[in-house]
Amino acid sequence: MNMVKKQKKSTSQSTRQKELKNFALGETVTQYPETYSPQVLEAFDNKNPDSLAWTTFICTEFTSLCPKTSQPDFAKIFINYIADKKMVESKSLKLYLFSFRNHGDFHEDCVQKICNDLAKLMKPHYLEVIGEFTPRGGIAIFPFSSYSSHNKKYAQLREQRMLNYAPGKYSMELSKLY
Repeated sequence: MNMVKKQKKSTSQSTRQKELKNFALGETVTQYPETYSPQVLEAFDNKNPDSLAWTTFICTEFTSLCPKTSQPDFAKIFINYIADKKMVESKSLKLYLFSFRNHGDFHEDCVQKICNDLAKLMKPHYLEVIGEFTPRGGIAIFPFSSYSSHNKKYAQLREQRMLNYAPGKYSMELSKLY
């Protein structure tokens, strides 16, 4: 019985190693991009494509540069999606979001780029990206962008969430975040 367990464990480890060998995940040296870098995004196969599930990523320390003044802008970025066949690898997502650090773009454009790049990478059933930018000059900006597949159910979800969007509605109470 022990021999069977060891074989299964060994087989599952080698399968996992094959799955992960092409990812930047686990490398001893991490190369941080100095400019906007959508090419660092990596996807992996969704092992449960017949199951519907939300995945949420919250980046609490997003930064980009104001295209006019080059001053840093700070935000929380919320990424909510329902995967189809592919899912985004989290370390690559971190590196990708970090690549905006020296990128000069308006808040709305950053959020739209993130949505477009992730939709292109994963082709999910549904995806939304929300930016909650720290106020500057007394104005907070909370851009929202979304994508859906052509499936009627997800197109309707996108329409409903877009029509009902309000700052904080699809993100999180700050008291629960930290």
